[in-house]
Amino acid sequence: MDEIPHIIWFQDLSMDMVAQVGGKNASLGEITRNLAAAGVRVPGGFAVTARGYRALLDQAGLREPLRELFRDLDITNRADLAYAGERARGWILDATLPEEVEQGIRESYRQMCAESGLEDMAVAVRSSATAEDLPDASFAGQQETYLHVRGADNLVRAVHKCFASLFTDRAISYRTKRGFDHLDVALSVGVQRMVYADHGAAGVMFSIDTESGFENAVFLTAAYGLGENVVQGAVNPDEYYVFKPLLERGKPALIRRKLGDKALRMVYGEDGNAYNERVTARERNRFVLSDEEALTLARWAVAVEKHYSAVHGKPTPMDMEWARDQDTGELFMLQARPETVHAGKKPGLMRAYRLNETGEVLVSGRSVGSAIATGPVRVVESPKALKEFNTGDILVTDMTDPDWEPIMKQAAGIITNRGGRTSHAAIVSRELGIPAVVGAGNATEVLDPDQRVTLSCAEGDTGYIYAGELDYTVEDLQVDEGSLPESVGLMMNVGNPERAFTFAQVPNHGVGLARMEFVINNEIAVHPMALLHPNRTSNQDRAEIRRRTEGFADNHEFFVRTLSEGLATIAASFWPKDVIVRMSDFKSSEYANLIGGRYFEPEEENPMIGFRGASRYYSEAYREGFAMECEAIRRARDELGLTNMKIMVPFCRTVEEGEKVRAELAANGLRQGEDGLEVYIMCELPTNVILAEEFAEIFDGFSIGSNDLTQLTLGVDRNSALVSPLFDERDEAVKRFIAEAIRKVKAKGRKIGICGQAPSDYPEFAQFLVEAGIDTISVNPDALAVTARYLKEHER
Repeated sequence: MDEIPHIIWFQDLSMDMVAQVGGKNASLGEITRNLAAAGVRVPGGFAVTARGYRALLDQAGLREPLRELFRDLDITNRADLAYAGERARGWILDATLPEEVEQGIRESYRQMCAESGLEDMAVAVRSSATAEDLPDASFAGQQETYLHVRGADNLVRAVHKCFASLFTDRAISYRTKRGFDHLDVALSVGVQRMVYADHGAAGVMFSIDTESGFENAVFLTAAYGLGENVVQGAVNPDEYYVFKPLLERGKPALIRRKLGDKALRMVYGEDGNAYNERVTARERNRFVLSDEEALTLARWAVAVEKHYSAVHGKPTPMDMEWARDQDTGELFMLQARPETVHAGKKPGLMRAYRLNETGEVLVSGRSVGSAIATGPVRVVESPKALKEFNTGDILVTDMTDPDWEPIMKQAAGIITNRGGRTSHAAIVSRELGIPAVVGAGNATEVLDPDQRVTLSCAEGDTGYIYAGELDYTVEDLQVDEGSLPESVGLMMNVGNPERAFTFAQVPNHGVGLARMEFVINNEIAVHPMALLHPNRTSNQDRAEIRRRTEGFADNHEFFVRTLSEGLATIAASFWPKDVIVRMSDFKSSEYANLIGGRYFEPEEENPMIGFRGASRYYSEAYREGFAMECEAIRRARDELGLTNMKIMVPFCRTVEEGEKVRAELAANGLRQGEDGLEVYIMCELPTNVILAEEFAEIFDGFSIGSNDLTQLTLGVDRNSALVSPLFDERDEAVKRFIAEAIRKVKAKGRKIGICGQAPSDYPEFAQFLVEAGIDTISVNPDALAVTARYLKEHER
């Protein structure tokens, strides 16, 4: 390209030119120059340099007036802030662009048009501040962007307006809070080929999990139309998680997807302006990205993160925007900047929130963070209502944008009707360290002003708003590898895949119990046999099954893929440590509560010792359902490569039954010993202890289920309040049984651990297990730090 004053083409830019072209443009140039060979596509274009902006200030004599305007500005006074911003923008727009700057823009645009073969190709015009996209300050959304700009005259005007947008109210406020001098920051403008995503797709991706800071996952969001809806939180997008270690080994490591409602699509009208249109139900119920497209974007994210980590000389997680062109189907990266929330956090301290009681759920949505907040509801329609908002209120609104930040900074928690976990409300709440529930639907209608509520993000992916101020506890836990005991492996019991990334960052030795039924109950919610035989259910159930399975090839695929992704998320989170997955252990009464379940389950007097566990797997009444469970695990192990996943068989009554289950597993592609597959048994029946040597001939390891073992040793129904005082895992008879099981299993050279509740509740019980020679103890995540501390102290 010819050299033009005040213009630098993207392919000539690099990250050491931030002072000339701002962080956004420098980053796009860096990627264009260095990552094209890796397949990363950036729309071509040029940067109008910050020198052009400074030339405008100098020519118009605006430096001193601007300095005086901001000298004593109190940004907490909204009226003064608005006045200063309006004055500054007006001065810049009234000034004339230096001729050399304007001619440079026009000539560069002509070159772009000539290369494209179009007279007036459409371009995107994006602001790029010289203090932008720094590792500790993103400045995201502070200045303006103009899309679908056609013609040289319109382009010149858009660049001029970008210069003025350096003084939006939100940008002035942000710089002041961050300690940046307004006159030290300059603005460059990026001019890029327009990617037509209005009838394509767009979204945001991070090379790190935005909620937990888990470094081994790429997190993607996607929606139809222009990406502004995703960034602003106007839609609830699809979500995708890709596991980086296996992606780099060439595996199709898409471990999890979540379907968003994507109700709106931002498109261009005939007048060239953007507006929202409704998305059809059919489109809403299918995923925006194919699996291969999600994997391609994830590969780009990994490449970008690796490159920037090398540039900065330290791990640098990245925040990126992408789009898919509607005409060509090509994917493009539009922006890349360092992620600033988790980058600034110091490892080693974990704040654990736990509700001590439950209440009426008023509304729910996607949780952001893992904290809990209580306070009065303040339903706010406009960011201008700052005076009506009190510090500590729970902000409830439709959606937010950067203009809301003064209010958000005073809120104890945030609730929005719309938006996903990469929306403005989500990003700012993380930066502020406060919980948020986004995409709650009708929160502004359901919640009443001044109503006191509890906002809980401590229960997984779903955030709940409870009536009243519920009791909860907060504990600061110091977590490091040195806090783990040396005498025993300390593992976790994990059911909720959506908390797995968070749990995995607490030092641990793996997962001793991954509860399959949690995924079936919470994410599938339909009885497996009802999915395979919907004609045997009611009209109402069939309608609900059709609704839940829309977007999947068939009902079988819905069950297998959803279960496989849930289990894969847990296995990936703790990779390469062992993750022991217990096959389904619903009782018939619990299975009956699933959609369509009552048509396939018997009525039993005592389901606790009835048709459950191993006896279901080879029974004609459930064999097809068990085959789907096996296929879900096989996909995660064989296709994704998560071979750290082990299998555990619950409630296996006899040695002969163990043989039948092992044969059933092999018939469904899960052959013991292949690719390191180990099969464990739950040691929870007296027969499992008495015949431990015989069971050890079949199974690779044992995991003591202290709940059922206590129940069946003492003859106490653990669900009966009448005899609950007699239920105690610390009873001498139970302890003797456990000690005998450990002794017998160890003598046979097999592994044995425990995944029951007792060591989570009683640290001294954990110490008894260590003294008995157990290999591993698996506890609830919130009990791990306390248990570790107790065992560590008793090692001294």
